Amino acid sequence: MMRITMRDRGKNRKPLQKGRNLSIEAIQTIQALKRAPKFADKQQEVIHSKFTRLLKFDMMAILRELLRQDHSLLALMVFAEIQKEHWYKPEVSLYAEIILVLARNNLYDKVDMIFVELESEKGRLEGKTEGFNALLENLLSYNMTGCAMNCFELMKESGCEPDRSTFKLLVRHLESKGESRLSEGIRHEAHKYYGDSLDFLDEQEDVVTC
Repeated sequence: MMRITMRDRGKNRKPLQKGRNLSIEAIQTIQALKRAPKFADKQQEVIHSKFTRLLKFDMMAILRELLRQDHSLLALMVFAEIQKEHWYKPEVSLYAEIILVLARNNLYDKVDMIFVELESEKGRLEGKTEGFNALLENLLSYNMTGCAMNCFELMKESGCEPDRSTFKLLVRHLESKGESRLSEGIRHEAHKYYGDSLDFLDEQEDVVTC
């Protein structure tokens, strides 16, 4: 299936957000990672000499800053280190952020890899319905229908109940792609939760005009 995406013209040019979100140590680590030659061993040297010495707050701030700047591969490297920390707990909302940036940079093989990793965390996942909905929306916005359907199943298996937004996202996307069989299946699922009150699935979004 062809994927049409919009690229950010300011890719990799966003300035660091100085202030309460990034400490001096975090800023220095980001700059060192970006300056390191693009060879895994050189970047790993920075990871081990600077990043691993930081506190949790700084580690997470660095990850989100790299994501914000679309430094996808560096973000993945940092995320891999964060996963080794004793305090790390897998959160659906964080995976949603990472997957969005990877998809935006056309790294769909990495998206598949991260999504498989997410599925393997099923027993440990910390996530609310809102987090799963954000992940669903990100997957659907880049036409990753298969992953989105797997996400829906993972959501239920993880003990998060789908809400109206969940069903609406899926039905609208599937019907727009002509996936009538899958759409009917989702409508059937929605019936289990809401009975015959499924008018919300066909409601149009309000358009705000100026």
